Amino acid sequence: MIGIIGIIVIFVMVFGGFMLAGGHLEIILEALPHEMIVIGGASVGAFLLANDFSTVKHTARDIAKVFKGPRWKPADYRDLLGLLFDLIRIARANPVALEEHIENPNESSIFSRYPKIKHDHELVETICDTMRAASMNYDDPHQVEEVLDKRMDASHQHALHTSHALQSVADSLPAIGIVAAVLGVIKTMGSIDQPPEILGGMIGGALVGTFLGVFLAYGFVGPFANRVKAIVEEDEHFYRLVREVLVANLHRHPPNICVEVGRQNTPHHVRPSFSDVEEVLRGLKQDAAA
Repeated sequence: MIGIIGIIVIFVMVFGGFMLAGGHLEIILEALPHEMIVIGGASVGAFLLANDFSTVKHTARDIAKVFKGPRWKPADYRDLLGLLFDLIRIARANPVALEEHIENPNESSIFSRYPKIKHDHELVETICDTMRAASMNYDDPHQVEEVLDKRMDASHQHALHTSHALQSVADSLPAIGIVAAVLGVIKTMGSIDQPPEILGGMIGGALVGTFLGVFLAYGFVGPFANRVKAIVEEDEHFYRLVREVLVANLHRHPPNICVEVGRQNTPHHVRPSFSDVEEVLRGLKQDAAA
């Protein structure tokens, strides 16, 4: 919602201020279709040239994040803590029983309780691979933490690729706008024999290209890139929570302490309260005892 409000504010302030200063939108509107073909087409072409098909798909998907916000909400952090508690509890009580959950998480009754988490394949694989390694005696906390850091950093950099791609487009838009303006000047020079009022309109139309390049770069594409980056950084806390809990487990802390370590290392604005987590854990213990 706030993204839509931001777009409205940009248009109202820029074009409203222009009109209040005595400007007329006719010249802009007349030149807009042709300038957008040049600027928009060149920008899209450069974007396709610089990126592979996977990045193009991810960019189209990630642009929606500007309006949706972060993927993981406070309730999801609480669910993740409950999932990790259940897995750690089973691993401590009966390591053999854990295998059916980490070897086939799609059929696991534990993972099925949390469908949103289950659908994040990278997250599920990270949990299962780490717990499987621990069951194979690869349980040095420092080594596992280093492995998890490298894995999560690689995933994080991959997730940021959309932001980098959009920022590259934003950086190129002012120059592409100048190209469009120069083409307009070339067209104007070819009509140098026209009356001044006609030449003035043609020069004004040419300058629309420069305006659009700068306007789109700093009013839209650049902010979109920054917003996507901020959301990726925000969602990264969700994956770091997994590392905190699983490393605490390798230190052989009790399951509820492992969960508390993860909870306390969660940013305040998405951190579930102690009582909420205790209520979830109490319910899981009761289900296990039933």
